[in-house]
Amino acid sequence: MNYDYLKNKKILLVDDEEGLRQMVLSILKKDGYEQVKSAGTVKEALELSKMWQPEFAILDVMLPDGDGFCLFEQMRSFLDIPVLFLTARGEEDDRIRGFGLGADDYVVKPFLPRELLFRIQAILRRTYKEDNPLLELAFSRVDFERAEVIRQGEHIPLTAKEYAILQTLGRNAGRIVTIDSLCEAAWGDNPYGYENTLMAHIRRIREKIEENPSKPVSLITVKGLGYKLIPSTTKIHS
Repeated sequence: MNYDYLKNKKILLVDDEEGLRQMVLSILKKDGYEQVKSAGTVKEALELSKMWQPEFAILDVMLPDGDGFCLFEQMRSFLDIPVLFLTARGEEDDRIRGFGLGADDYVVKPFLPRELLFRIQAILRRTYKEDNPLLELAFSRVDFERAEVIRQGEHIPLTAKEYAILQTLGRNAGRIVTIDSLCEAAWGDNPYGYENTLMAHIRRIREKIEENPSKPVSLITVKGLGYKLIPSTTKIHS
């Protein structure tokens, strides 16, 4: 399968080692990733993240003004993106802490360039699937290739979790998708306890795709079961 559509995703690399940063940047760009930026501190990473809005982050654990775990927690207050931890420390406690915070993978230095690329592609492929590149709704359309909603000429970006939820609903358009299935799509193999968080994401998705989020016509709640996405063949949103 061709995964070239992943190569335009915005990747942020955060590591305090200049040589390693340049090496990883070179590896990514040589493999075709077009939008890659780097930072060497927590402060730089936060400033760049707020300004640039990356779609995937590679974070070192040990940084001169903090650590990657705290950086990840701060980034999550305004970004919802997949994260891979890249570090020289391979202790089990670090792995458990990283995965406990919601990290998608963990690679220990030194690493083989091919291994890093495979891990990155696996995370991006899992997060940003291409199944239905364009989905027409009553008042908007969802462009899965660009991970955005187009409504009345405005291009509205989707977060990683919003994308995963909409992708699952889109693959099952017109059918009920259970709350458990949506939580699993967004949070992986251990989705329990995310029901309230899912509701918050559904609310934000409705704000992007509906004309009136309080009276949804495209993303419908099926009480006690889950949600249903209603595709439209009538382009009301032009």
